[in-house]
Amino acid sequence: MARDNISDLLAFLAVARERSFTRAAAKLGVSQSALSHTIRGLETRLGLRLLTRTTRSVSPTVAGDRLFLAAGPRLAEIEAELAALSELREKPAGTIRITAGEHAAGAVLWPALARLSPDYPDVKVEVIVDYGLTDIVAERYDAGVRLGEQVAKDMIAVRIGPDMCMAVVGAPSYFARREPPETPHDLTAHSCINLRLPTYGGLYAWEFERDGRELKVRVDGQFVFNNIALRLNAALAGLGLAYLPEDAVQPLITEGRLIRVLADWCPPFPGYHLYYPSSRQSSPAFALLVDALRYRG
Repeated sequence: MARDNISDLLAFLAVARERSFTRAAAKLGVSQSALSHTIRGLETRLGLRLLTRTTRSVSPTVAGDRLFLAAGPRLAEIEAELAALSELREKPAGTIRITAGEHAAGAVLWPALARLSPDYPDVKVEVIVDYGLTDIVAERYDAGVRLGEQVAKDMIAVRIGPDMCMAVVGAPSYFARREPPETPHDLTAHSCINLRLPTYGGLYAWEFERDGRELKVRVDGQFVFNNIALRLNAALAGLGLAYLPEDAVQPLITEGRLIRVLADWCPPFPGYHLYYPSSRQSSPAFALLVDALRYRG
């Protein structure tokens, strides 16, 4: 294949991996129509149909699957070797891709990156906020961030944050018309602001523990969101109770804008960990980032 066709091959691999022209185009930074044109051109030159397209899905043909399995690993090896060349530079360089939840990205990753970036301008970091338990190997991330209890056993895990607590909070205006809950079970009679997580396949059940007794409560209310900011705003507006990381609401509790309840049912639990495959070759840029994130409390 001619050298100028390598970009077309990379485009095909992206579509085959994502099983979607829309998602592949977004990752490649091109329009969906341009990507479609590229794939058609590649198929024409090869004289083979590489992808089966329907109105709902895209999947590789037999020929496409063979090309994907043969070319994908080889191009990944080339990319890894090119990235490894950064070790020959005087200062670390390269791009690091990390997936993390919204709270971890803001509370742990961003402060470390803000400290690190001025001294290492050639180290580029891409942080993708995702509540799902992403397969970092399949999605080609360098690392991910999860709570300690969620890290798979076959991964290397580095603690990057302190123990955490959750907090159930509501505005004074909410409690002016509702009695505070005394136990987690009482929440079923309250208006609660729900969180939807893709990994749970539905609404997240609020988790509690006291004296070794664990309890999950499925709450109900008028609003469902999938980020922290909207749940916090709804709680501040007196529209219901919210279940949020303690550090995200503590200043508002101190100011009297939120009232915390059920604190004795929300003990500390292991905080965030950076995790990555044991087979990953550690570049100077990645080692630098790991060291900057490592929790030393």
